[in-house]
Amino acid sequence: MMNIQLESIPVTRIAYVRQTGPYGPGNVQAMEQLKGWAREQGLLQDSAVLFGIPQDNPKTTLPAECRYDACISLPENPPTRGSVPYGELPGGAYAVVTLPHTAEAVQQAWAEILPFLNSSGHKLDPGRPVMERYTEEMVRSHLCELCFPVLE
Repeated sequence: MMNIQLESIPVTRIAYVRQTGPYGPGNVQAMEQLKGWAREQGLLQDSAVLFGIPQDNPKTTLPAECRYDACISLPENPPTRGSVPYGELPGGAYAVVTLPHTAEAVQQAWAEILPFLNSSGHKLDPGRPVMERYTEEMVRSHLCELCFPVLE
């Protein structure tokens, strides 16, 4: 069974690159584009937090219309907006799972998390997206976190 931690994630200012189309290789391209921009801005430091946010459920949205946001947390005084839009991630309670950054591990986590949340009395918050979260250290270790929003 996976190790699930409940965590309160603060509202986070972000810069993001949106990819529209089937989830998969395009998500990686969006993240690489974001990292290139962040590197140029001096934002890709050890303290940087990256997020991957699938905005649509591929079971209910056509693959060509699925949106994925590659995001990076912004410091207190972010660079002037350039080619990348800024936004805000909603804060709140999240069930966080750390896992190997492989398609198989992510699919397994998705399959296990919802029954676990239901059995533990937590409900998924439909008003906030599920997020993948990465730090530079996690990327080097081939790990990621899945953050599932839960109702408080």
